[in-house]
Amino acid sequence: MTIKVLGHKAPDTDSTGSPLIWAWYLTEVQGTPAEAKLLGEPNTEAAFMLERWGFEKPEIIADVSADDDVVIVDTNNIAELPASINEANVIQVIDHHMLQGGLKTKAPIDITIRPLACTATIMHDLMGADAAQMPENIKCAMLSCILSDTLEFRSPTTTPHDKAVAEKLADELGISIPDYAAELFAAKSDVSAFSDAELLRMDSKEYEVDGTKFRVSVLETTSPATVLDRKASLIESMATVAAEDGVDQVLLFVVDILNEQSTLLVPNDLVKNVAEKSFGVSVSGDTVILPGVVSRKKQIIPSLKV
Repeated sequence: MTIKVLGHKAPDTDSTGSPLIWAWYLTEVQGTPAEAKLLGEPNTEAAFMLERWGFEKPEIIADVSADDDVVIVDTNNIAELPASINEANVIQVIDHHMLQGGLKTKAPIDITIRPLACTATIMHDLMGADAAQMPENIKCAMLSCILSDTLEFRSPTTTPHDKAVAEKLADELGISIPDYAAELFAAKSDVSAFSDAELLRMDSKEYEVDGTKFRVSVLETTSPATVLDRKASLIESMATVAAEDGVDQVLLFVVDILNEQSTLLVPNDLVKNVAEKSFGVSVSGDTVILPGVVSRKKQIIPSLKV
């Protein structure tokens, strides 16, 4: 049976690239047939990576079944996985996020969760000497994942090891990291074709804080004005998205990659209170700037208070 390798819903570059990387490794090195799958349309940066390096977009699947062997990458959060994931035969998890709970397996499995900035970095380590066998496009996917998740080493989640692996890959590929990162971020910043609801869900994760359910959305961009020009309609769409997705509130952080800060949209008193309690700021309008805040995983989620 062919193993399905999949990441989280609303796939970003790491959740698009890492399934491709690990499916290659399982198939070509371990001799175990595997295929990358997606749980939704990849974001603009991930779509750029696929086209730039000649990948076919992996099949988008809605669910898994009890007959499926599954490897989960870049998440262990059951809210980000298919509805029937606990019925499938999950055989491996590779991730760099905090342990969430709720995931059940049919037998003991291989789990690797490490405090690194990117799942692809962990995969490089797990491959060991076999990493030298990676073809060019797989190396390019790995480099793309690391540069995306670290915001070209600007994110506080970046470790020296993430940076060293990226620099090694770039050297082997003859790629300039600043030039290629600029290509990635330009693709990430082009959101003109997406509706407000699509933007609010594009790079988002569900979290519960003291009984309040949030969809925490992050839009990383080199052109924050492009998103903030749509502030009024985005705020209007938040209530609809929250109702449809079964959460109490959508939090949208527009991350300015170059200036290393975020703008949080403030549609109501709930978000105003969250901003003031969580980040120690004073809110007087419908946005607030959060200097130095660029990482959902390390700076936003751990800080949230209601």
